[in-house]
Amino acid sequence: MLHFTTQTDPEKSRPVTTALDRFFVKFINDPRDLPFIYLGLKVTFTLIPLAVLLYMPFVPNWLWWIIAVVYLFINNITYKGPFGLMLHCTTHRRFFKKEYDILNHYLPWVLAPFFGQSPETYRAHHVGMHHVENNLEPDESSTMPYQRDSGKDFLKYYFTFLFTGIYTLIRYLFNHKRNKLAFQAARGEILFIIFCAALCTVNWQATLVAFILPFMAFRLVAMAGNWVQHTFICRYEPGNDYRNSITVINVKFNHKCWNDGYHISHHIDPNLHWTEHPRFFREHLAEFGKNKAVVFDGLNYMNVFILLLRDRYDLLAERFVDVGNNFRNDEEVIAFLRDRVKPIPFDPIPGMAQAA
Repeated sequence: MLHFTTQTDPEKSRPVTTALDRFFVKFINDPRDLPFIYLGLKVTFTLIPLAVLLYMPFVPNWLWWIIAVVYLFINNITYKGPFGLMLHCTTHRRFFKKEYDILNHYLPWVLAPFFGQSPETYRAHHVGMHHVENNLEPDESSTMPYQRDSGKDFLKYYFTFLFTGIYTLIRYLFNHKRNKLAFQAARGEILFIIFCAALCTVNWQATLVAFILPFMAFRLVAMAGNWVQHTFICRYEPGNDYRNSITVINVKFNHKCWNDGYHISHHIDPNLHWTEHPRFFREHLAEFGKNKAVVFDGLNYMNVFILLLRDRYDLLAERFVDVGNNFRNDEEVIAFLRDRVKPIPFDPIPGMAQAA
């Protein structure tokens, strides 16, 4: 068990120093998002040419396999996290200025499919449903009914989302009169499937590597991320952002993925800029402590996910930040965390918010 002392997570963006920086800044709403421009360019000039080469008939077999391995490594190891969380940030905060609005379609419609993301379905799910319902019963991706340290339950959660997620999302959006988002989600998913099917007739091996495997990887990573972010839930107050999400601080992940570890503050204010989360955390320490918020120091989401499935609550307790001095020792922290991962019925016990 730890006590909060300091933060190493980024609170500043890349400074605008060069002529090229000044050129790009003219197009975007917030100069702090300048790194997104350069990340987008890196993805454009690496993944797209490699994907094209996979379809070229003149590429010898031995070279094709090298390109395929490099493509999958760059896609899933180098860029998947930074790109996915850049798309997340720009989903909440408009990236390009209104007069250049057409450029706002470049990330979801051109680059996202290379990461297995069907255009606009992420936005429809994340903004149209998840943030609205806050992991409660109407949220079709809610983690509440599951034993959240169980590998078996996670697989059930993942495969349910994989095979029925798009249907339940569209149904939810139509039922809640969000017809435009429902149409966008359906259009993006259908067009992505048609696109992949058409490319399979050209070269199914290349399509498998360039689009289908990234699709499987993205949906696995996305659901694992949501699982961890909403693992430790207070059964008595599951709609309280401090009590149904987690925060991870002082990790390289926050430098690489735009402070995505600050999930509590993100749910409190989804439009908060990625550079502002560390300060928000410091300024609201009293609220974090009062609500027994789950905060880990030095563990990223993947660390937490693996430790949960390995039942290593001792290691989770070692990195748990007792913000409000609510616990006397690691044993109390372990008991607290174990209680927070139990399945929660969709009719929470009323009037007992302070019990946990």
